[in-house]
Amino acid sequence: MIIGPRYKIARRLGVPVFEKTQTQKFAMRSAARDGGKGKGRPKAKSDFGLGLLEKQKARYSYGITSKQFSNYVAKAIEKKGNSAEMLVRLLESRLDNVALRAGFATTRAAARQMVSHGHLTVNGKRVTIPSYAVSVGDVIAIRETSKKKALFATLDERLKAVKIPAWLKADFDKKAVTIDGLPFAPTTELMFNPGSVLEFYSR
Repeated sequence: MIIGPRYKIARRLGVPVFEKTQTQKFAMRSAARDGGKGKGRPKAKSDFGLGLLEKQKARYSYGITSKQFSNYVAKAIEKKGNSAEMLVRLLESRLDNVALRAGFATTRAAARQMVSHGHLTVNGKRVTIPSYAVSVGDVIAIRETSKKKALFATLDERLKAVKIPAWLKADFDKKAVTIDGLPFAPTTELMFNPGSVLEFYSR
């Protein structure tokens, strides 16, 4: 996925959707930029513009293309229940997202590459598709042949500090996690409004 200038995109969206923008330096630069004079009052966005902004926040947060994101929205709307919660569940169920949440990777880009290079298994089988959807009961682990690679040289230290979500059950001795519940992300941790995204697509 070709993204472009991350700092510029994050400033435009108003949230640090990329790992490199989730720093104190970026926050301070953004605050200083917003506090600048002579730029005038920003134009008010239309409902369409606000919805589009939320969509962009969501897809950049998970590092997926517009087409992929549209497919997730369509699936969320088709399923019974709360569509907003379903959308987040589908996004959180991606294998690359699980690798990130489990602490196996430090960035979403690294998690996607980790999966693509075949370093992870699902229920003992090698999976190389970042968008692979995990299910409750699935066991995601680092391949035995990959554990000795430089990529995982500092993994033990990283895992000591990682805070994994409640829907994951960790066995760090085995470098594995089990999907112990339906994947979700608290609204306080999301950088976008799922409801606004759905309203945008329902126009």
